[in-house]
Amino acid sequence: MAGDVVVESAERVVVGGLELAGDLGLPADARGVVVFAHGSGSSRHSPRNRQVAAAFHRAGYASLLLDLLTAEEAETDQQTRRLRFDIAMLAGRLTGAVGWLASRSDTGQLPLAIFGASTGAAAALVTAADRPKRVRLVISRGGRPDLAGPALTRVVAPTLLIVGGADQEVLGLNRAAAARMGAEVELQIVAGATHLFPEPGALEAVIDLATAALDRYLPLPR
Repeated sequence: MAGDVVVESAERVVVGGLELAGDLGLPADARGVVVFAHGSGSSRHSPRNRQVAAAFHRAGYASLLLDLLTAEEAETDQQTRRLRFDIAMLAGRLTGAVGWLASRSDTGQLPLAIFGASTGAAAALVTAADRPKRVRLVISRGGRPDLAGPALTRVVAPTLLIVGGADQEVLGLNRAAAARMGAEVELQIVAGATHLFPEPGALEAVIDLATAALDRYLPLPR
């Protein structure tokens, strides 16, 4: 059964001379790999994204949970809240991590998706625009795709935007961003859910939608 055996390892992802902390989960016979771009004030330890990653493992997909900020930067950001909105910097590091995965013997040949939350979704879309041949799918959970700016028009990867029905401001921003994109875009609304999807069954709905998208767009043709 897919995902029964998962090799997990702590990694130091070197990007532009910086070492970023990451946790790699690799199921046996992985069908693809998903990079997690964490959002505002979050990290690779996010219980929500770890729950999503575990579900992806069970479905046969590898995951890289990555901190886009160093420990020192994260501490500064907790006080200033500025680095989390530096989309160009976050996207540059995310793009470097995509290259790092491509250089490895165990993940280099796997089709790749990016799962972005909050401001991480904007970084995911910029990376998808900059690496159109590598990024096969972008999934946003409660994301801010609007912050990707002009990169939105350059994205060619299919994009799934998942937003809580009670997260009205972010829902409006997602609708506006989707209207600017030329790529295949699907907006899915989880009824009654707020921004972090804490309601019973809300995150499970996100997982079901995301896994279905992975199954649709990631597996290599047989």
